[in-house]
Amino acid sequence: MALRVEPLSIPEVKLITPPIFRDARGFFSEIYNASALSSGGIDAKFVQDNQSLSRAKGVIRGLHYQVEPHAQGKLVRVVRGAIFDVAVDIRKGSPHYGQHVAVTLSAENWSQLWIPVGFAHGFCTLEPDTEVIYKVTDYYAPKSERGIAFDDPALGIAWPVASNEATLSEKDRNNPPLAELAEPFLVREISR
Repeated sequence: MALRVEPLSIPEVKLITPPIFRDARGFFSEIYNASALSSGGIDAKFVQDNQSLSRAKGVIRGLHYQVEPHAQGKLVRVVRGAIFDVAVDIRKGSPHYGQHVAVTLSAENWSQLWIPVGFAHGFCTLEPDTEVIYKVTDYYAPKSERGIAFDDPALGIAWPVASNEATLSEKDRNNPPLAELAEPFLVREISR
């Protein structure tokens, strides 16, 4: 059984499901295989791994992205708990501009989400003590860091928690709406 890569409704965003082998001892899984991802259309060189812990259910992190020269693709997975994971297309000229895809990633379903450069990313925890690990294709660069309002009505994201009940950082609460995006990605400029 091999790692499965499936395009979603915005085909550049892909759901990845690694095989998992369970027995009386526990389980074994090959969670990352560059060759299998490449066969599924993901040719990414990862340079950094990040991990977050969210103590409460209803924590929203995002919507985040980095602009050039430090734009990032992300490969996201959950090692404990569950998240409602969202990718928003912010590539000007894309037929999907301003649209999003959302999936549930959990320690139980073992799925991962590939979010390429040109997308904003965010998630909401569905369980307490949720841990998320993600690989990125460029280093964290504070001067390139940007965000979009998670609750922008133009995005139409049906978050699993009411806006006024969500736990967010002050920075994420003050992100601008998509209409005020000053530095959108251009489809023709994206090479990774």
